Amino acid sequence: MTAELVAAARAGLAELGDAAKAPRMQRYMKSAMPYRGVPTPARRKLANRLFRAHPLADVAEFTAVTLRLWREAEYREERYLAIDLTGHGAYRGWQNADLLELYEELIVTGAWWDYVDEVAIRRIGPLLRAEPRVLKPVLLEWSTGQDRWRRRTSIICQIGAKAATDTELLTQAIEASIGEPDFFLRKGIGWALRELAKTDPEWVLAFAEDHGGLSPLSRREALKHLKN
Repeated sequence: MTAELVAAARAGLAELGDAAKAPRMQRYMKSAMPYRGVPTPARRKLANRLFRAHPLADVAEFTAVTLRLWREAEYREERYLAIDLTGHGAYRGWQNADLLELYEELIVTGAWWDYVDEVAIRRIGPLLRAEPRVLKPVLLEWSTGQDRWRRRTSIICQIGAKAATDTELLTQAIEASIGEPDFFLRKGIGWALRELAKTDPEWVLAFAEDHGGLSPLSRREALKHLKN
């Protein structure tokens, strides 16, 4: 089934591809890997059709297909399909900390925001809420490491968690990168705080006041909807 699904995915993308759109998409994403030129809605419809037609037997096959689509990708949309597969509803029951190694590979080797943000928020975040004892120590380790995409993941993975946000983890993750000049870390800090401000504005205001070292970008993003 692994080979069949991978072949069907490649054929489906080739059929939907638009050679006129592909270069524009590649330029926008600043991608070394070319695009087929498949818009996101069309790709998602293809993904749902493919995943229904080619059910996977177990988590081992699920992992194998994901990694084959990812590692052998010649077009960026193949990697998007790999991420789509990891979020397919039929395999929700397989989502646990055992998949952390898989998701870490997607984060580290993807090394760009379009891949990382989806995995961080929609895969790592739910795992953290389901298994905090396993995930929290890992994310704290990532927050102080050399890889900026692991660090960004530790900062943004709780976006959307609302009242379930572990503010201790968020604080430590932000503080570990607060002085970094990297745009993606600064933007990630501001984004995480801005989203939390929707449900806990007092906490975010207090955090911003207590952390004078926030970059102007992070502070501006964090307080965007709290101050005129």
